[in-house]
Amino acid sequence: MATSKEYLAFILDQLSDVDGITYRQMIGEYIIYMSDKIVAYLCDDRLLVKPVPSAEQLMPNAIYEPPYDGAKDMLLIVNVDDRAFLKELFEAMYPELPEPKKRK
Repeated sequence: MATSKEYLAFILDQLSDVDGITYRQMIGEYIIYMSDKIVAYLCDDRLLVKPVPSAEQLMPNAIYEPPYDGAKDMLLIVNVDDRAFLKELFEAMYPELPEPKKRK
């Protein structure tokens, strides 16, 4: 099941207070960027973030799930309705995210 455009719009609205949020579609799913760094995936109407230390600290009981078969586990965001938490989470994660790979 691919992520719906309605779910994408909802998540983008929830993240509207976070600077630098963009997205790219990838085979029916979406990659969420924050100032050109990959921070999350939208897969099967689920928001999954990279398991960096700050995210693990803010969500100590988080569920780890792969975004798709064969992928590394990420942290499932269960409470996507908490706009303030999402802002805090994304801003805490940003410094720990890897720099984007340079294209040749």
